[in-house]
Amino acid sequence: MSQSVIRIATRTSDLALWQAEYIAARLRELTAPPDVQIVPITTSGDRDQTSPLQQFGGTGAFTKEVQNAVLDERADIAVHSLKDLPTVSTNGLRLAAVPERASTADVLVIPDGVTLPESADEIPAIWNVGTGSPRRHALLRRLNPELKISAIRGNVPTRLQKLDDGEFDAIVLAEAGLCRLGLEYRTFLRLTPPHFFPAVGQGALGIECRAADEETATLLQQIQCEKALREVTAERTLLAALQAGCHAPVGVAVRHVDDGLELTGVLLDLEGREFLIATHTGQPDAPAEIGNHVAQQLLDAGGAKLLGDS
Repeated sequence: MSQSVIRIATRTSDLALWQAEYIAARLRELTAPPDVQIVPITTSGDRDQTSPLQQFGGTGAFTKEVQNAVLDERADIAVHSLKDLPTVSTNGLRLAAVPERASTADVLVIPDGVTLPESADEIPAIWNVGTGSPRRHALLRRLNPELKISAIRGNVPTRLQKLDDGEFDAIVLAEAGLCRLGLEYRTFLRLTPPHFFPAVGQGALGIECRAADEETATLLQQIQCEKALREVTAERTLLAALQAGCHAPVGVAVRHVDDGLELTGVLLDLEGREFLIATHTGQPDAPAEIGNHVAQQLLDAGGAKLLGDS
């Protein structure tokens, strides 16, 4: 389709639609803006909100059908939460742009009127904490092996409703998603290193287009954020080098220090009993090299066994 019209494929959750509308707004701000249309796609991950993700595909459960809409030309681009996008490229598609990144942190959300713990290591062991993420599960277990952790599925408003209905004492969400939906007024504790490490790509959006569509790729470069791209390239290279999926118990933290880019990677077993950590600082213009370096440190420390057990 002509660059004068851009059709955006997106999931139908509140957060995914916000993300698609955000990208649409960015495109409409360009000097020669295209006509932007939203193409809603219901994915298997959205249809089944009770089964564990690993039971119906896990990696790619929220992206495949959206990608197919671009491949079969029902849409021109796909907008993803980058943490959901597999590191192995889909044939016929390219990751064409990563715009400015939001907060990478996880947050512990509690009902209004409940006293918030002062730090992550003070979460009461009697609390029932909801999460559907093996990474978050493992990190919570590392904080307190006695903590009760229960599976939760559904979009952000659904999870918050379950919390408010008393099904959980607390739930763990991404701060970026909470704020993008205008829910930053909720009571929450920010979970940050050294207690908690975000998912690869958390807080970032990834925009895909067809690999041969140079016109659209050039257009998307106008909303590219080079800083965010360097960060997520280092993180995604780490995950790819570990040959771990986006639901593996792998966490990362990235910082810009002086003239370098510092990446920390952590790898846990599913119950948080074993914990490996590695850090490397390199040149910002070589983020893949940084990611590979950290991955190799984790593998040299015994990471392959932990990945095999996950």
